[in-house]
Amino acid sequence: AVGLVIPELKGKLDGLAIRVPTPTVSIVDVVLQVKKETTKEEVNGALKKAAAGKMKGVLEFCEEPLVSVDFRKNPASSIVDADKTFVLGDMVKVLSWYDNEWGYSCRVVDLIEYISNKSL
Repeated sequence: AVGLVIPELKGKLDGLAIRVPTPTVSIVDVVLQVKKETTKEEVNGALKKAAAGKMKGVLEFCEEPLVSVDFRKNPASSIVDADKTFVLGDMVKVLSWYDNEWGYSCRVVDLIEYISNKSL
């Protein structure tokens, strides 16, 4: 589905979402091949930097040992589980939590605010 939405990424990554035994929280499992060998520390460093920078509020980086119910009503679209980043050479696997309904609703509000601030 990502390749349909962002054609530049077609064939460059793969992943799946897993519904966990809560009514709203899911986890996404993303696997990708990067251009050069890397480390877990480099990947997590980049994700942590993004979560504190341009992606703040949309992406979070979690280093605490939390479980699915801890992410209920989290407004971020994706909360990277730092302990669940795996690297093998140039292959990277990242697990990231999200609250399906709440996170989506927050992005809709963001979009409404963005549109309302534009002069039409």
